[in-house]
Amino acid sequence: MDLEGQDKIKATVESHGTKDVIVILGNPDADSSKMYAETTTSGDPTWAGPLAGVAYNLPTFHILEPEIKQLIPEDVWNEQVLIMEMSLEGGPISEAVKSVREAAGITA
Repeated sequence: MDLEGQDKIKATVESHGTKDVIVILGNPDADSSKMYAETTTSGDPTWAGPLAGVAYNLPTFHILEPEIKQLIPEDVWNEQVLIMEMSLEGGPISEAVKSVREAAGITA
């Protein structure tokens, strides 16, 4: 996750707290999705950004996870996400992000 993204997450949490914040990722592969999810739950694993050592434990999901898909109107999904769903390996990506939630004790 780039420094600007980390700054935005940090500013959002500082402004609103963690209770009503969730993170939705759109990364194209399992490895990057897992790293981003780790950043938003346990802190920046590279220790290079604003979230280094900051464990917000934010619930983090990938846009392709069923829990998120069911919340998005079908017409919006078809227009905005369907091509991603058709071209990416959603299963491994979803499992990678879910594993980070589970390791952090975050329930969906």
